[in-house]
Amino acid sequence: MLEGQKILVAEDNPLNQKIAVFLLTKHGADITTVANGAEAIRLVEATRFDLVLMDIQMPEMDGYEATQYIRHTLKSNVPILALSASNYEDEIAKCLSIGMNGCISKPIDADKLFDAIRRITKEFNITA
Repeated sequence: MLEGQKILVAEDNPLNQKIAVFLLTKHGADITTVANGAEAIRLVEATRFDLVLMDIQMPEMDGYEATQYIRHTLKSNVPILALSASNYEDEIAKCLSIGMNGCISKPIDADKLFDAIRRITKEFNITA
């Protein structure tokens, strides 16, 4: 499903990183991980990714700030899927309003993750 796709996982929790890496590499994705939004920005600026999984709450720079920088300063339209510890509708709306392409709640549910990736892949016509 994800064969050959480059995915950046911006997540500060080592366990959540491991889960995401396991699920995504199992489907053939090439994964890079970072622990904060500043690192995510640096890599998005230097590397082409097919998708970014962006934790909302991270140290140094959170997912909201990083996404706004990616969208407005870098002018990048890389698909960004928020990872959130809550699934409140107002948080989902905030994610979408700042330029994220979707939001899934943690702990990561594989089916919901892959459903969101399929939707984004179709929306952005991303192929491996």
